[in-house]
Amino acid sequence: MDKMTAIITGSGRGIGAECVLAFAKEGYNVVVNYTSREPLELVEKLDSMGASYIAVKGDVSVEEDAKAIVKKAIEAFGTVSVLVNNAGIAKDGLLLRMKTEDFRKVLDVNLTGTFNMIREVSGTMVKKRYGRIINISSVVGIMGNAGQANYASSKAGVIGLTKSVARELARRGITCNAVAPGYVSTDMTGVLTDEQKAAISESIPLKELGKTEDIANAVLFLAKRESSYITGQVLAVDGGMSM
Repeated sequence: MDKMTAIITGSGRGIGAECVLAFAKEGYNVVVNYTSREPLELVEKLDSMGASYIAVKGDVSVEEDAKAIVKKAIEAFGTVSVLVNNAGIAKDGLLLRMKTEDFRKVLDVNLTGTFNMIREVSGTMVKKRYGRIINISSVVGIMGNAGQANYASSKAGVIGLTKSVARELARRGITCNAVAPGYVSTDMTGVLTDEQKAAISESIPLKELGKTEDIANAVLFLAKRESSYITGQVLAVDGGMSM
């Protein structure tokens, strides 16, 4: 069996970086994608593991960049077996004060970027009649959240896109699923005070924030051959928050 190759977008840190490490440990070729800050710490870890990887700078919301990411992956490893659409941004604010440009930018990266990457990898996956596409949505895309109209809209859109792609590509041996994380300990939640974290934890049935490893494990499961009969689903990894 050929060695699998996985592209993980927005993978310089946080959930994306954890996904890279999880796939590398499983023996995948991995494509690290970042937009600005070079992921030196992640690269050091991959080097120490003896992992097979490349790092590609590119903004998934830009069509030409998305094409370049996939092209470089195929040039390096011959094909793409798995795509993890993790790249995302947040520009929170109350609806009445939210700038149109902030609404559009979040949708451009979180939703259009996901579409761009799926479109670019689907050709090679269709030829192989095999592929795993995992999109990172959010519990906010399921439940909504005050102050995150743009983010919630983008992540809800990712769920609709996931289901449509799953239906369209199923007959080609390609599955498409979404993982919807709840509150996870990352740089994004690192700005919260201890009191805020405690209040959030209290609202979660399991009474604690998730870890990046929790999300990476779910993504890895959906990427494996053993998950071949699962498609068009949204797996909430949120400690029971959205049930």
